Amino acid sequence: MQLQNKTAIITGISKGIGKATALQLLDKGCKVAGLGMTAPDYNHPNLLFIKCDIRKWEEVEPAFEKVKARFGDELHILLNNAGLGYFGLLEDTPLEQWHEMFDTNVSGMFYCCKLALPQMKKQQYGHIINIASTAALEGMPQVSAYCATKWAVKGLSESLFREVRDFRVKVTCLYPGSTKTDFFRNSPGIKPHEYMLMPEDVALNIIQALEMPDNFHTVNLEIRPLLPKGPKS
Repeated sequence: MQLQNKTAIITGISKGIGKATALQLLDKGCKVAGLGMTAPDYNHPNLLFIKCDIRKWEEVEPAFEKVKARFGDELHILLNNAGLGYFGLLEDTPLEQWHEMFDTNVSGMFYCCKLALPQMKKQQYGHIINIASTAALEGMPQVSAYCATKWAVKGLSESLFREVRDFRVKVTCLYPGSTKTDFFRNSPGIKPHEYMLMPEDVALNIIQALEMPDNFHTVNLEIRPLLPKGPKS
């Protein structure tokens, strides 16, 4: 896909992977709409920020209409990036955290896909990228609730790719390992460090997947830091 003048919607655009991808897409000449609760700390003529709680359908639907009003009907890229995680034993997980994770990581993704697909199928062109996690590939102790949400992202993505491939719409699920973002703000025992993946490098991988030829489809993309704990002494 040639990215010049294409329209992209990104959830969670203010920090981390979402911010890094938005900046790289803007550099490529993309028109980028960001949906999120926190406004980005950067500006660009082709950037539209819409304050939106993606957990709420009644906010997501009008947000997509605002994107159309600004950039036109065509939508070429959807990056479902917004997500969060809480860690701890299952029996100690508050109900509020369980619902917040599922509403953000799963329902928000579902809402955005549901709204993006009719136009992508109509134009026979589009690419949806869902950010999962290596937690979607293996169970981890004290991460059961978060793993459950990311396994749901994996399942939805793999099913959806088969639903829409005949419409020339791509669906890619990305499985990043530990990335140096504020994701770990809810995990006091883990501090971001330089041996984690860098958001800019993850974003570059996303850009590369988007720029591949139209008949080339990256379905699953697993990426991990080579030395997640640093070199051995």
